[in-house]
Amino acid sequence: MTDHYVVIGNPVAHSKSPQIHARFAQQTGQDIGYERLLAPLDGFEAAVHAFIAGGGRGANVTVPFKLDAFALADERSPRAQAAGAVNTLRFDRGRIFGDNTDGVGLVRDIVSGGVAITGARVLLLGAGGAARGVMLPLLEQQPEQIVIANRTLAKAEMLVGEFPQAGGQLSAMRFEALSDACDIVINATSASLSAELPPVPPCVFSSQTFAYDMMYGLAPTVFMQMAAAHGARVRDGLGMLIEQAAESFFVWRGVRPDTAPVYQWLREQL
Repeated sequence: MTDHYVVIGNPVAHSKSPQIHARFAQQTGQDIGYERLLAPLDGFEAAVHAFIAGGGRGANVTVPFKLDAFALADERSPRAQAAGAVNTLRFDRGRIFGDNTDGVGLVRDIVSGGVAITGARVLLLGAGGAARGVMLPLLEQQPEQIVIANRTLAKAEMLVGEFPQAGGQLSAMRFEALSDACDIVINATSASLSAELPPVPPCVFSSQTFAYDMMYGLAPTVFMQMAAAHGARVRDGLGMLIEQAAESFFVWRGVRPDTAPVYQWLREQL
């Protein structure tokens, strides 16, 4: 019997999740159906309950419903709790389990590219939902330090305050106060969506830096172009998209797909 899953968002037509999960299902021999579900902006909860009533087993949740999904979950994973947002729902015997696979997706993509986060000096650009969503998995890798840089210092300090367990490992700065090259620079701002640069000084990049943009596209983002111009190795967020999907698949099915061939295939589709 086919089990049914969806990605819920508004808008959602652009989502690549159905193609990714179809490949995972084919590869692992799992009998699943996966579709897009456009929910009204004020109708997320009703859309989820209607899907469950129709036999739905789980959902990915995209913009703008990750906070709604967090509120809807009866039970949440520690990483969802830390992220304050949910991107994966699993429906078990009348209960809703919420998880967040974004951070582990980012970490897996960086590490699989041969870059060690353990012991590294990490600079995280931005202090919004995308940054918060990846903090716990980054901290679990035990970097030497993570600096959260943001236009508004208070917002970065607030995010630091959410992770007291990090101690002196975690600090906040304004963009313009940055003065040292870092091992890993992660762009968690939305600047790349509008082809803008976060106001980060070039001194954070060197030939030893790995620069990662959570956004992806056909061409390198302006952030990646700037980082590469200052000698950094660069990577976009396509792998993060696939790795977080693979983790969602594991949460639902207990099977972990091989992401490498799916990454290759999707990169060719762009």
